[in-house]
Amino acid sequence: MENKIELKGFLMKILNGTAMGIVVGLIPNAILGEIFKALAPQAQIFQTIHTILLASQAATPLLVGIFIGYQFKLQPIETGLVGVATMIGSGLLVSTDGALIATGIGDLINTMITAAMAVYLLSLIRGKLGSLTMILSPVIVVLIVGTLSTLLLPYVKQITTAIGAIIQNFTDLQPLLMSILLSISFALIIVSPISTVAIAYAVGLEGLASGAANLGIASAAMTLVVGAMYVNKIGVPLSVFLGSMKMFMPNWLRYPIMNIPLIANAIVTGVVAYLFNIQGTTASAGFGFSGLVGPINALSFMEGSVAKNILILALVFFVIPFVSAYLIDKVCTKVLKLYDRDIFIYGQEK
Repeated sequence: MENKIELKGFLMKILNGTAMGIVVGLIPNAILGEIFKALAPQAQIFQTIHTILLASQAATPLLVGIFIGYQFKLQPIETGLVGVATMIGSGLLVSTDGALIATGIGDLINTMITAAMAVYLLSLIRGKLGSLTMILSPVIVVLIVGTLSTLLLPYVKQITTAIGAIIQNFTDLQPLLMSILLSISFALIIVSPISTVAIAYAVGLEGLASGAANLGIASAAMTLVVGAMYVNKIGVPLSVFLGSMKMFMPNWLRYPIMNIPLIANAIVTGVVAYLFNIQGTTASAGFGFSGLVGPINALSFMEGSVAKNILILALVFFVIPFVSAYLIDKVCTKVLKLYDRDIFIYGQEK
């Protein structure tokens, strides 16, 4: 990367690097996390594997920084420094009784801001430290970017708090309207830099509110799967299906028209959540069907035949959102001609 950073494309490189880091960091635990969590009490090896999967998830901010460095074609040392800086700035590590405890994946917005600061600072000092580059650049980047991002973190977190306050108001509405609004909200949040899990805990979603939020996420997943399957290789829609909806964050920000199918499908699943009384807990809200967290928790609230309930959950979490997404896609692209499916091409740079 040259010393001067061109503003054109800078944001897209940050977003694309973030999307790649999220996919690599979250997919292992999204696929296998719940399985080995359930098996953990049976044998130590399962507990060990579950810990490994959580470690992979916790590495997400570091991976985001590394992939952003790759987007900017940084040198190996510079790429590593961006990774370290983003890990610090994410707020992932919390000091408790003298020990650093990893909590979730940190704040994604601050992670991206930190990476942007690190990239910019590296462009300023590149070629100016001479033979001391290897010694001074880590100190400068970690000290300056790490400190600034840490001081900035509490203020950036207020964005999540503000969104949570708005969503809190939805829970006081009539159940059907609440379900629809929560479904729409979480369908959009899951594609944004905001954490759905953080919002769920900030609001304390439970019962029908939790179920509606999860079905909203499921609707977003299926909307992106349908849109992506026409213009990408199979790995892209498969990654979305497995839980990496945020990989389409760059597309979502670039093409606001994408909100139309996302909202339309979320309305459908909001109604479905109400009709089938799909419920959940605060801990399960924000996952959708990733790792089967949403369906498994919803099953625990259902009465009657387990087999029948599993069929209902398969219908509401998978079949209805997919069929609805497919029909909405046809209407938007073929009938109304609102957009071209090229907006779902993953990894666009221009």
